[in-house]
Amino acid sequence: MPTQNRTRRMLPDGTPLHNRLLGALTAADYARIRPHLRMHNAVVGRALHEHGAPVTSVYFPNGGVYSVTNQMRDGALVEVATVGREGMLGVGVFFGDRAGTGRTFQQVPDGPLPSLAAGRFVRESAAGSFHDVVALYAQAHLLQVMQSAACNALHDLTQRCCRWLLQTQDRVESPELFLKHEFLAIMLGVHRPTVTAVLGTLQHAGWIASRYGRIEVLKRRRLEAAACECYEVTRAHFDRLGL
Repeated sequence: MPTQNRTRRMLPDGTPLHNRLLGALTAADYARIRPHLRMHNAVVGRALHEHGAPVTSVYFPNGGVYSVTNQMRDGALVEVATVGREGMLGVGVFFGDRAGTGRTFQQVPDGPLPSLAAGRFVRESAAGSFHDVVALYAQAHLLQVMQSAACNALHDLTQRCCRWLLQTQDRVESPELFLKHEFLAIMLGVHRPTVTAVLGTLQHAGWIASRYGRIEVLKRRRLEAAACECYEVTRAHFDRLGL
């Protein structure tokens, strides 16, 4: 397993590097890749990858939360995975698939978004520490998708909502989450009024404070107790793999 390099590294725009995949590369591999990174300011809700469209770039979030969703024929979306600074967007390219398999977009802003052209990524991840790091992440990502499928089928909305809030707070490392109710509804596969009602219950209990576009976690331990087992299981997958 690659050992993460703790030396302070910078992105091309001078921003400190927080993405764990890029941070786990050897110094030589990162120095070779860094000039090819392109920096973006992602817009909440704007698609980075669309279902069936060619994937021309892969992304390495340096903060914030991104959703990978599956789209039904009627246009309905449901989340299958969330990605933050621990991972990448477009991992299917690693396996040779350059067509988007779902709609990917930012839902919680926090930091810039580095990218690599898909062709460059394929060449760079063919061997060395980049290959090893992405292979580990691909395994963790698959386990996350499997857990998400089971969670959506078996656990109630309040449990899933608490899990999602905890995972989001872990990624942004702040009690305040810039998150609209309509995006949370997509993540949970329900209608917006249903999400509003659940958040109202959590707010009435004093666990969160919710207002338009923002949710503040007030009592994390209460959310942890109310969340389904999937929160701890998913976190354990990434911890076990060093991500």
